Amino acid sequence: MNYGLLDFGNGRKLERFGEVVIDRPCAAAEGVRAADPELWRSAAARFEGTRAGEGKWSPAAEKWVPAEWWFAHDVAGGRFRLRLDALPSGQSGVFPEQGENWEWIVQHVTRSKPPAEAGGSLRVLNLFAYTGGSTLAAALAGAEVAHVDAARSVVERARANAAASGLADRPIRWIVEDAVKFCQREVKRGNQYDAVILDPPTYGHGPKGEPWKVGEDLLPLLELCGELTAERRAFVLVTCHSPGIGPAELGAYLADGVFGHCGQPPATGELFLMTADGRRLPSGVYARWPNK
Repeated sequence: MNYGLLDFGNGRKLERFGEVVIDRPCAAAEGVRAADPELWRSAAARFEGTRAGEGKWSPAAEKWVPAEWWFAHDVAGGRFRLRLDALPSGQSGVFPEQGENWEWIVQHVTRSKPPAEAGGSLRVLNLFAYTGGSTLAAALAGAEVAHVDAARSVVERARANAAASGLADRPIRWIVEDAVKFCQREVKRGNQYDAVILDPPTYGHGPKGEPWKVGEDLLPLLELCGELTAERRAFVLVTCHSPGIGPAELGAYLADGVFGHCGQPPATGELFLMTADGRRLPSGVYARWPNK
């Protein structure tokens, strides 16, 4: 993986993507001192602003973003690539803290997929699928994937990432749709999946302005996911970066939504980015079933 967390503190994080070092806001780094203030001078650019559409890169992206700028990640069985960019939201096109989950996805797809002589493949539904890290991990392991995201530009970027990773011919459906509406239609159609992956935002909108609030909408969506995997459930993975939702809360959402009030407990924990000297920066939470 050509990524490194170099330092964090004072509400920011300093990261290296390939040869490019960037300085970005990070709420989890509030109230923490940076370990090496001099190191921050190496940043090629700094993003000022904390909300999408309300910040900017300095200097402007065209002055420092390489013509070919990629994030590469190795998993059991292969490697995939995600194109990087200085996006107006302050994002880069990848969330490196998901690396642990990508490994988990590969492990569980490999463990659960039908034997070759049985025909068919494991069907995975990836909601809020962004630029495709989890989709490509599942596809590399041999799954058939439905990749769903509300932003057409993001789905197009994910599809390009698949092509750049040599996965253009894998059975991936690229779907621009509101996650809730898509799942409701799939339930009505009687479709079933073997696994569901979702990384919901705190707030958001579907292609037609459909509102999303994680506190109100996550549990009903997980109930739909429970219906969509009722016949042949292999695994469920939920990650979250929303204030007020810790591992215990996310685990309760998953257990109640997918399995009901007497549900099976998932494995839960925190996602971290780690510096070379072992300092850990909290970067979200996860709930995974089965809990091993």
